[in-house]
Amino acid sequence: MSKVVLITGASSGIGKATAQAVVKAGHKVALTARSQDKLDALVSELGTDNAAAFVADATSFNEQQRVFEEAVAHFGQLDVVFANAGTGVSAAGVENGDADEWDNMVDINIKALLWSAKLAMPYLQQTKGQFVLTSSAAGRKVMKGSVYSATKWFAYGFGQNLAEEMKEWGGRCTTIAPGMVNTPFFDEPKEDKLQPEDVADAVVYAIDANQRNSIREVYLMPTN
Repeated sequence: MSKVVLITGASSGIGKATAQAVVKAGHKVALTARSQDKLDALVSELGTDNAAAFVADATSFNEQQRVFEEAVAHFGQLDVVFANAGTGVSAAGVENGDADEWDNMVDINIKALLWSAKLAMPYLQQTKGQFVLTSSAAGRKVMKGSVYSATKWFAYGFGQNLAEEMKEWGGRCTTIAPGMVNTPFFDEPKEDKLQPEDVADAVVYAIDANQRNSIREVYLMPTN
């Protein structure tokens, strides 16, 4: 059965690959990110019957609220929300870390995730839908001085807690926890690591599972 999937951070990397995989699997996508040009190009690729773009800054509660309202007005419902928007930092550790980068990262990796979840709940309750979020393998282990890892620890724990809340009304929540992924964040390509398509496959696997099967977590690592 075709589902309507809203994806944040949809203009590149994991978000873009997931949009492509979701449409290939027979679903429709509401795409949101800050880049109008990139979103429009993706909609053109996927087809206007399958995809629609809603430009917004995920760190703004009001802008995300508008996206949810416009997406539901366009498609009629929401079955899945994939909270994928995220970022890292260039300066590692605490002593050498950049406070401004931390501020931005907390806004995106934590607060934007919270906004997506809160806004998604009323719509997903109507369809007994699913919330999917991108954490990281870095959110499942200790990493010396890593503030990025700490934000992903939050995302990981939040996903587990949200799954318990959603099961009260028949909803599902899946935390995606990939190892290093070759995304545009890195200056140099990392071809030996996971590719965005690998994470996209994990998302499709989770949302296509039978409704009786709540896949709480998908943990994936590079083979080498």
